[in-house]
Amino acid sequence: MVNKSLKIEGMTCAACAKAVERVTRKLDGVAEANVNLATEKLNIDFDHAKVSLEDIKGAIEKAGYKAIDDTVNKSLKIEGMTCAACAKAVERVTRKLDGVTEANVNLATEKLSINYEASMVRLSDIKKAIEQAGYKALEEEVIEDADRDNKERERKALWFKFLVSAIFAVPLLYVSMGHMVGLPLPSFIDPGINPLAFALTQLILTLPVVIVGYRYYTIGFKTLFKGSPNMDSLIAIGTSAAVIYGIFATVKIAGGDHGYAHELYFESAAVILTLITLGKYLETVSKGKTSEAIKKLMGLAPKTAIVIRDDREVEIIIDEVEVGDIIVVKPGDKMPVDGAVVEGTTSVDESMLTGESIPVEKHPGDPIIGASINKNGSIRYRATKVGKDTALAQIIKLVEDAQGSKAPIAKLADVISGYFVPIVIVLAVLGGLAWYFIGGQSAIFSLTIFISVLVIACPCALGLATPTAIMVGTGKGAEHGVLIKSGEALEIAHKVQTIVFDKTGTITEGKPKVTDIIAANGIDEEELFQLAASAEKGSEHPLGEAIVRGAEDRGLTLKRADNFNAIPGHGIEVTIEDQHILLGNRKLVVENNISLEELAETSDKLAAEGKTPMYIVIDKRLSGIIAVADTVKDNSKKAIELLHKMGIEVAMITGDNKRTAEAIAKQVGIDRVLAEVLPQDKASEVKKLQDEGRKVAMVGDGINDAPALAQADIGIAIGSGTDVAMESADIVLMRSDLMDVPTAIQLSKSTIRNIKQNLFWAFAYNTIGIPVAMGMLYIFGGPLLDPMFAGAAMSLSSVSVVTNALRLKRFKPVN
Repeated sequence: MVNKSLKIEGMTCAACAKAVERVTRKLDGVAEANVNLATEKLNIDFDHAKVSLEDIKGAIEKAGYKAIDDTVNKSLKIEGMTCAACAKAVERVTRKLDGVTEANVNLATEKLSINYEASMVRLSDIKKAIEQAGYKALEEEVIEDADRDNKERERKALWFKFLVSAIFAVPLLYVSMGHMVGLPLPSFIDPGINPLAFALTQLILTLPVVIVGYRYYTIGFKTLFKGSPNMDSLIAIGTSAAVIYGIFATVKIAGGDHGYAHELYFESAAVILTLITLGKYLETVSKGKTSEAIKKLMGLAPKTAIVIRDDREVEIIIDEVEVGDIIVVKPGDKMPVDGAVVEGTTSVDESMLTGESIPVEKHPGDPIIGASINKNGSIRYRATKVGKDTALAQIIKLVEDAQGSKAPIAKLADVISGYFVPIVIVLAVLGGLAWYFIGGQSAIFSLTIFISVLVIACPCALGLATPTAIMVGTGKGAEHGVLIKSGEALEIAHKVQTIVFDKTGTITEGKPKVTDIIAANGIDEEELFQLAASAEKGSEHPLGEAIVRGAEDRGLTLKRADNFNAIPGHGIEVTIEDQHILLGNRKLVVENNISLEELAETSDKLAAEGKTPMYIVIDKRLSGIIAVADTVKDNSKKAIELLHKMGIEVAMITGDNKRTAEAIAKQVGIDRVLAEVLPQDKASEVKKLQDEGRKVAMVGDGINDAPALAQADIGIAIGSGTDVAMESADIVLMRSDLMDVPTAIQLSKSTIRNIKQNLFWAFAYNTIGIPVAMGMLYIFGGPLLDPMFAGAAMSLSSVSVVTNALRLKRFKPVN
């Protein structure tokens, strides 16, 4: 039996609650169902083998309500993680908790994104589980500045630890190895003259390095004993073995067995710890650079705002600005929050958000985007969105969510990193024992194998390969006005074979103009235009608005229209001065059984010129055509040419008649035209393309594009479009420039190529490194890998992966 709590939407009274209980209790397998109307929650016990959660939701929806999982999404900062194994450990302990539906750790940002049912598990339980696993969880509300200070402190601490380690490790290396290459040693520590002093000097030089690197041991052994060993565990076991063996050898020397003077292992432990600390420092510096895009966005918003309080201008911190406040912005200042101009005119530089370099003129009533720069006028505007609701805050959230998401390509690395460390420990033990018992080698040889295998293995490279590239890639996208919502979208985009563009507002400006008025059956042009504009007065369709605008420009007086009825995908029906008027496309006229013969030739000619003919029927007689044309955006042709060069097929979807659509398609070089498509059918047209086995992207801007954007493998919303379209999309273009579509695809290709390079390096490094450390080369007469070189190689592997990801910062779109 499973117990579940579901949030129910649409209930208004006790009868609704009873209805939900009734329909759910009827289902076979449901033992108990209780609705709490006050909390609008359904608590249900059911047998998972007989009935699924989806069946329960379906039954509730059939009854007229909506059931939603009562889940909370939280982002927690995890302290104490050092490698991919740590990330897996945090995921494992949190996923084990009842009520946790999803838990993903991003090692690069050190954040856990967790979905859980508040009714089944508390946030405190999640934090406790993480702490018991040896880590610390903090809520994301931790102040950014504090976070930045912590990172800076961590960097400085690592650098200090490296310097201290190096100060002792370098002379240690000289003492232990110098005499082997003929370098002079003082007689009191010469192994041939005074072996005990030689050994004790090395031990004294090693201890400070071990003490400075104490965290490798505290974290490494803690996670090992809890059953989820990590990279620190490998370092701790390897260097502990070297130090313990060195102490054992020192005791033997003190007992008179001077042969052990050449079998001390102190320098390996100290040099390994020093090199790994240096690697960690370089990795921390590099990781800091991967999140620069977010920091840049966060730095855009001003810290204070001037608001009107009691008829006075008062400067307050930005967090205190409330919706409805009147804000004063002087020339050169930044807009604190989103709003609408109430007084004054100015031009505003919105380039930091939209990438549009030309300042936008603002008059009373025009919208203001927070963080944009006021150029020359002084204005007052009313705050409409503050805090987390502003456009900038939403963009930061989008980018952060994308950076915290996982790409499907990373799944293999995730699985491997979960088992990696225990397997390495087993291989190290087996390798050491095999050389001792089967290979007949000495204990010191076997110890060398054991330490080298532990130290060379690098789960970090695996764990960092994908998130670092995604962080830099999505951050770079944000710089170019391309907001990629997830790692999955970033990965799928590079596989796209067909891109479907909506015509109006996407390929074209979406601001059509009246080009021709053709009157018939005894009505004159002006009267026809007046009636058409009067009919369209209540319409929100761009073509209708164009007719109204055209009539107003001519100074025509509009008449009162009654019984207005919009017929989606066809046109409108209206009554003006007792005249029944139909105004719309060919479908509308044909379905009302009215002959088009009289104006067929004219309409075909207009359509062939790329104009949209709108038919006007007055009292069941075809009375004329008003042709409307939408101008093609400047960059549409160039963007489509670029997509063709990338080997992508381009299709256009529109409600226009076939001839008009084909005329526009010809202008810009479209491969496939999907004309006369009703708004509700756009998604099914996308599905048809997918059924051909193609990966399809849909580019649109309107509410009616939302289902098609959701249906496509990748939905791309134009930034000037509606919120609904942006909600349904996987990628949002901040500008209305189609050149950003090829930019998004190019960025996806570059990022995925980078991830593949990182994963290849991480896998290749471990696949080659571990066998070499186990003595594979030695079997065939080659050298035995020194643990110090193993430590250097391991540090280098993590740094190289992060450095390779940072190469993405050089990404520039091809135009």
